[in-house]
Amino acid sequence: MSHPEPSANPTTFTDVTVTVPYDRELALHDCWNQIGVSGNQSCRELPRHIHCHNCPVYSAAAARLLDQPLRAEDRRAWTELYAHEKRLSAPAKTSALLFRLGAEWLALPTSAFQEIAERRVLHSLPHRRLGIVLGLVNVRGELLLCASLARLLGLETSPPAKRLRTSFDRLLVADWEGQRFTFPVDEVHGVHRFHQADLREPPATVARSSLACARGVFPWRNFAVGLLDTDAVFAAFNRNLS
Repeated sequence: MSHPEPSANPTTFTDVTVTVPYDRELALHDCWNQIGVSGNQSCRELPRHIHCHNCPVYSAAAARLLDQPLRAEDRRAWTELYAHEKRLSAPAKTSALLFRLGAEWLALPTSAFQEIAERRVLHSLPHRRLGIVLGLVNVRGELLLCASLARLLGLETSPPAKRLRTSFDRLLVADWEGQRFTFPVDEVHGVHRFHQADLREPPATVARSSLACARGVFPWRNFAVGLLDTDAVFAAFNRNLS
């Protein structure tokens, strides 16, 4: 079967019956499925166009199909799709450094720290034995104040001189508003990432005055880790250092 050239009206073809009733599908003579590449390939125009996709009859049928009015069922389907409440993606995880003071596992945002160092020789300061200041330590040639976070939070269970140091002891170097200082911890686990949705209100045993700086707790292994508020902790440090 040969296809005549399109007439002056580019929308009229002999082998294509196009009707555009509202809310009804177009009636097309799909010659490509009968005598074209998907049929018996007896179309006389096929050698010239090589493929039905290159035929003006096929192009005209595709244009009519795309130009047809939107069906009522399609309109309802798209309306239902866009009417659904947008699902927000899960918030990004928060990165915190986990460390242990005595029996308590605590965490502070990683942005608060500059370095995790080995314990240094502590140089005591006169008239500073009862406060949180433990002395001075040399970190990369710079003398920094060393303070007791355990004493600040009320977690110190025995005098520092009587506590046994272990191979897990570390010195955390922190920076708050340009002020650098250090504080020793009994153990450092490392960086841990969690969602803010994982935070829970601290239980009564954690919400006591010793952990008044806690923003909440989140589960980690078999422990409830207290996430400390960076501003509250370092502001308390600053008040007690003066």
